[in-house]
Amino acid sequence: MSAESTPEPAIPGETGTKGPSGRAKGRRRKPRDKRKGLLIMAWTAAGIVVLGGTGAGYLYFKLNGNIKSVDIDQALGTDRPEKADNGSENILVLGSDTRSGNNKKLGGGADDGSARSDTAMILHVYEGHKKASVVSIPRDTLIDRPDCTDTDGKTYPADSDVMFNSAYTTGGAACAVKTVESISGIRMDHYLEVDFSGFQKLVDKLGGVEVTTTKAINDPDSHLNLEAGTHQLTGKQALGLVRTRHGVGDGSDLGRIQLQQAFIKALINQVKDINLFGNPKKLYDLANTATKTVTTDSDLGSVNSLMSFAGGLKSIDSKNMTMVTMPVQYDPADPNRVIVAESQAQQVWTALKNDKPIPKSATKGTAKGDASSVVTP
Repeated sequence: MSAESTPEPAIPGETGTKGPSGRAKGRRRKPRDKRKGLLIMAWTAAGIVVLGGTGAGYLYFKLNGNIKSVDIDQALGTDRPEKADNGSENILVLGSDTRSGNNKKLGGGADDGSARSDTAMILHVYEGHKKASVVSIPRDTLIDRPDCTDTDGKTYPADSDVMFNSAYTTGGAACAVKTVESISGIRMDHYLEVDFSGFQKLVDKLGGVEVTTTKAINDPDSHLNLEAGTHQLTGKQALGLVRTRHGVGDGSDLGRIQLQQAFIKALINQVKDINLFGNPKKLYDLANTATKTVTTDSDLGSVNSLMSFAGGLKSIDSKNMTMVTMPVQYDPADPNRVIVAESQAQQVWTALKNDKPIPKSATKGTAKGDASSVVTP
């Protein structure tokens, strides 16, 4: 029997696993507390401590066995930027669109096993872990990809003028990390990846995420149809929102990034709003789903490591999180592609290297996407 079909053990004081959870329509929501939280993993991993403290040691080992990891450091070797010694951390977060298994019907396309980094964000956590910056990298950015080696030891030659998301397709996580380090000159301390199927499951386990749309969104390609107004998005709808690019803004990947950033802020609010620590059963269900659907670097590939990582993130206030897109301009030769605005991008990388705030001048006059006001958390 597979892990998916095996009945889950009971939490002390609770019964075994039931069906997918969700919030009933029309239910009055409690006032939001936006003070803490950054990522789903920050809360679910920290919550494992609670589970362990109740004597559910078996659950600890089960969750530990769920986690998939890749040895990025071994694949990349020593030819990398130096680690920062200023107390900051840099984490590459990828959303992948693997075209196989459960992801085929979610991502579209042929079931050929191919994958791209549909979403890529550099999360910079400042010294003291009280604030953070997120830099989204457009998937359609034309870049020079460095030579790289994947985690199986296969090497790939460098290539020029290729789309950023092809790095993941070429050599997986290791090649994606090396490409980001090549572009930014900043070492990635950690790596986290969530695929389409996993993202949808996580949102459903949370009971949905509330957002407000200022305009109607109708995109058959991402299977999303929302009227203007406030919505409690299901996992399927949330996935459609973070993937849509038609019918919002200028129809580019840059507009989609703005929707993704707005959704992340809503997600942060939602994680705190549902009071996970007051509901051991819900906490376990979410932790079980999260650890099954994320892939990490080997340094984060255990419950203990994730707990330590979570402890450094959970005090970050969403109001102290800056979200920008890597400075780019539309490619004059192809409006469906963008190119790095080198001088302004360098302002971003210099700020992060020195653990400083990203200056507003870094993104002034760059291509935006014109969808920033379409969705509000």
